[in-house]
Amino acid sequence: PVPARSGSGSGALPGGLVRRGGLVGGRWLEAPAAFAVRDPASGQELGPVADCGAAEAREAVRAAHGAGAAWGRLAAKERSGLLRRWYELMVERKDELAAIITAENGKPLKEAQGEILYSASFLEWFAEEARRVYGDVIPASAKDRRILVLKQPVGVAAIITPWNFPSAMITRKVGAALAAGCTVVVKPAEDTPLSALALGELANQAGIPAGVYNVVPCSRQQAAAVGEVLCTDPLVAKISFTGSTETGKILLRHAAGTVKRVSMELGGHAPFIVFDSADVDRAVAGALASKFRNSGQTCVCTNRFLVQKGIHDKFVEKFAKAIRSELRVGNGFDANTTQGPLINEKAVEKVERHINDAVSQGASIVTGGKRHSLGKNFFEPTLLSNVTTKMLCTQEETFGPLAPVIKFETEEEAIAIANAANVGLAGYFYSQDPAQIWRVAEQLEVGMVGVNEGIVSSVESPFGGVKQSGLGREGSKYGIDEYLEIKYVCFGGL
Repeated sequence: PVPARSGSGSGALPGGLVRRGGLVGGRWLEAPAAFAVRDPASGQELGPVADCGAAEAREAVRAAHGAGAAWGRLAAKERSGLLRRWYELMVERKDELAAIITAENGKPLKEAQGEILYSASFLEWFAEEARRVYGDVIPASAKDRRILVLKQPVGVAAIITPWNFPSAMITRKVGAALAAGCTVVVKPAEDTPLSALALGELANQAGIPAGVYNVVPCSRQQAAAVGEVLCTDPLVAKISFTGSTETGKILLRHAAGTVKRVSMELGGHAPFIVFDSADVDRAVAGALASKFRNSGQTCVCTNRFLVQKGIHDKFVEKFAKAIRSELRVGNGFDANTTQGPLINEKAVEKVERHINDAVSQGASIVTGGKRHSLGKNFFEPTLLSNVTTKMLCTQEETFGPLAPVIKFETEEEAIAIANAANVGLAGYFYSQDPAQIWRVAEQLEVGMVGVNEGIVSSVESPFGGVKQSGLGREGSKYGIDEYLEIKYVCFGGL
């Protein structure tokens, strides 16, 4: 283990949990090369991390496979206890873990602390669910037979995670996998590998057996090769991926060759509908939370605001006022910051492209609209009005602090616009009409609906989408099923 302490604005990267090698079979391994992890706020290097390739990925798969039989046979109570200890260590070291997130991801420290507690809660939840994997005894039609249903771990699970929630996206998958009796190989995003490696250090401290939790960090250049190994190696039984729809389709094609179990949480394009009957103040508060958390870089953040004609002007006015008064752009380690940097300049360029396209087609900038003076990865929270469905910002996921508002007249029109996308992860709407609430909640083509709520994620809730937003569900009592096979046993001759 290599301790590190590197400047990052007014904070620092804590050395106690910083690891720079891959974690394979319980050992920290160096790779032939390394890649730099950078602070998105300052651009400064936080230090090198082992650049694992196909060879290291294969070694990790074999380590996971070798550990799988013993881990799967372990009593559920024992697996539960180890996951519980891992959870406790995360809570004990929450401040260090949060500082790592803010350093490599840029999100405000308060948000990072919230992510760590949310992240740890998945280990707690699945520690409890490990003891609730129930089978069945089914009445048979023949007197001399009994029909039994067993649930067993699928085997080695490849876990491929994004940079926007570098801790929670791991534990939401890994907690379920380990509770079910699976072992895992984690490939974290190249922008944020330090969080995955810190979790590995705590897994070792918690007594998670060698080979059960493996991490193969890699650069963007090695990502395709590592991903291909994880998706094609016959020893891998399951793939869980969170990321773009485009990348998800590539992984699905790779997985098809060996017919692997797959669960995916892919791109979103969330609508946020405000009907005339809505409580406008509550809608504004929900809009602010849904849109600008993590500077608009969340899978479920609102991408399109649809506001009914009768309250459109009032909503836009109040929303603009809230953006100006409540949002503060700055370094994530600054206590006053609510909006950190975007992850990199490519992300900033996409926000600019969407704004320029909208303005060129007649949209108006109500507030914001340009890069922030703090640095190249910072962008002003932006609100656009006079937006149409022909603009890029309403056709593509922006993944940044841009809120475009479309005016609509009827409920049917709003639902048609919301459902026109080929993805359907989350959707939100505000209404105080009970009949309308039932109609719209049932008709929105998304996997998760927030009714008079802008934040819907919780450990107890099934997280996932429909259409091209993915396959399967994470969290909740359903999440562990993604890592279990059903085996039918016919017991005859009785």
